[in-house]
Amino acid sequence: MSKPSLTFALSKGRLLDEAAALLKKAGIEMASDINSRKLVIPDTQGRFSFFIVKPVDVPTYVEYGVADVGIAGRDVLLESHADVHQPLDLRIGLCKMVVASPKATAKRNYKDLSAVRIATKYPHVTTEYFTRRGVPVEIIPLSGSVELAPLLGLSDRIVDLVATGRTLAENGLEVIEPICDISARLVINRASYQIKRKSISDLIQLLAAVIPA
Repeated sequence: MSKPSLTFALSKGRLLDEAAALLKKAGIEMASDINSRKLVIPDTQGRFSFFIVKPVDVPTYVEYGVADVGIAGRDVLLESHADVHQPLDLRIGLCKMVVASPKATAKRNYKDLSAVRIATKYPHVTTEYFTRRGVPVEIIPLSGSVELAPLLGLSDRIVDLVATGRTLAENGLEVIEPICDISARLVINRASYQIKRKSISDLIQLLAAVIPA
């Protein structure tokens, strides 16, 4: 069997099913179940070799050329500042990055909080956001279950992703301000884009034709 023309990094977790469905609509189908324990999966036509990795690692795999292309959320791209080409907003994995607070303190002004502690999985994005606003904050980096932080007194507020808001509501939190809209992007290694331009251009055209409205 000939070597696949493109290596492709995909995110584990919530985005994987949506990405696989979009690829299938574009005529690209994986040869194995995406929810199996396999971390490297070919497509059925031998054109791609898919790597299933942690969402935060997709930009790194692509930036360093281990993967020619990938699908990554805008959240991890903003956080990583990875130097990758982003030709397509795929309109999947839709959600918002927001600042949220316990309902009891949601209306308190930042000036009323002597030292605002913000728990988040996105310390760089959060720091940049509050720096632009001129609000001094203490960032508390967490890798998961960010909603627990204000409930247990670890932070005053959180910065996290919200799709329906259900998880926030169930934990007594509410959105107090949006930061940005989030969706998944096609990302491409800059050197690969030059060396494998035909294969990558074909992929871009296939995906562009099936992006949700």
